Amino acid sequence: MSNVQERLSAAGIVLPQPVAPVANYVPYVRTGNLVHISGQVSIDASGGVKGIVGVDVDLETARSAARMCGINLLAQMRAACEGDLERVVRVIKLGGFVQAGPEFFDIPQVVNGASDVMVLAFGDAGKHARSAVGVYRLPLNFAVEVDAVLEVK
Repeated sequence: MSNVQERLSAAGIVLPQPVAPVANYVPYVRTGNLVHISGQVSIDASGGVKGIVGVDVDLETARSAARMCGINLLAQMRAACEGDLERVVRVIKLGGFVQAGPEFFDIPQVVNGASDVMVLAFGDAGKHARSAVGVYRLPLNFAVEVDAVLEVK
């Protein structure tokens, strides 16, 4: 078992099958040593977290939703690395989008849910640059969406 897989298993994280695209795009693109992963929404086997954060969804649930996005990113990373997460050299950047209500401003705290997963999985190599943006709407009414750029070998 790889070091990444051991850390995920110790945290009780089981990676799902990567989510298939819902429109005209691909889940990831590799160019040279960079992989760009399309946005992953807050979906899991139970259906995930949908709604407007600060209206329908509280901060802790939204943070859990971002964690789901991070786990879904890891599943796409594993696919991009032909099943071997040890090929990830560095998580370079996450872009976090929160479907935020008009009075909700704790967007960085929500996106920490995804950032924490990257650091848990990859240690210092999981520390990344990041955007955390509140948006009016996300696809299919999901509460959170996160995309990523990473370096692989």
